[in-house]
Amino acid sequence: MNRKVSVAPMMDCTDRHERYFLRLISKNTLLYTEMIVDEAISRGDKKKLLEFNISEKPVALQLGGSSPKLLAEASKIGEDFGYDEINLNLGCPSRKVEKNKFGACLMKEPKLVAECLEKMQSATKLPVTIKTRIGYDDVEDYENFYNFISTIRSTGVKTFIIHARKAMLGKFTPKQNLNIPPLKYDYAYKLKKDFPDDEIIINGGITSIKEIKGHLDKTNGVMIGRAAYHTPYFLAEIEKEIFKNNDVFSRQQVIEKLIPYIKEETKKGTRLNQIMRHTLGLFHGQTGAGFWKRYLSENMCVRDADIKKIDHIMDKIQYKNLEARVG
Repeated sequence: MNRKVSVAPMMDCTDRHERYFLRLISKNTLLYTEMIVDEAISRGDKKKLLEFNISEKPVALQLGGSSPKLLAEASKIGEDFGYDEINLNLGCPSRKVEKNKFGACLMKEPKLVAECLEKMQSATKLPVTIKTRIGYDDVEDYENFYNFISTIRSTGVKTFIIHARKAMLGKFTPKQNLNIPPLKYDYAYKLKKDFPDDEIIINGGITSIKEIKGHLDKTNGVMIGRAAYHTPYFLAEIEKEIFKNNDVFSRQQVIEKLIPYIKEETKKGTRLNQIMRHTLGLFHGQTGAGFWKRYLSENMCVRDADIKKIDHIMDKIQYKNLEARVG
């Protein structure tokens, strides 16, 4: 599994439509699902929750939960659906997540986390990884973080995705938790030195090729989040500069390649805006980007059944009809 650069699991963002869209831009970045709760997989519509397009691969399934039994079951189901990795969320700081005992609050219970990971690994042949913060509330010293990772390592897990901020549980909103706690990249760097044979992936506030290259000098990989969602064509730059692949679609080609997928999905009942909302930032930084966003905002909420209207919109959205306004 190539984890040199990956796109972070993001709630309400990295759904299957977003992943299909991003895969048109980058062939080599590893993509992650949104966090899916183990109990939802156990009790809910598995196909609706887990089915994805084969073109999205490689793609990893991120799970949320704290039940060793349910997480093990969900891991096996994820393997059966064709995912390439199972990841356990130990970093989400929201109150709702904490109330249900998963996410960042599990850093308080390393033995429970270890039990979960042991059961997950026994249930699947896929690599099991974790994504965690460096601490929580007033617990943010490196020694505590080191001990937490050491407990997890004892289960056989070898890949650690480190969001290099602590989580403020119950005090900040999820958005505040993405900005206010300071980034401490040195924790990830130290972890790599202490565990040189393990795979350390660094995450948090990374927005440029220069930053990615700098982190890759000290860690095994970089995970990007908001930069990939708000400026998705950044992945084309990553493809060229990091993976040395110049066979990359232009922005207009990405839209042209997306159109057959959109028509197929809308015939199945998918709403147009469920797909196109992910493309709002495609022309970020380009002349006419505002027109692109405005055009989509005004036209992508058509009725599901109005296929003729969708066909008309998609014909208009194609780059050849926008090239006079979008450079």
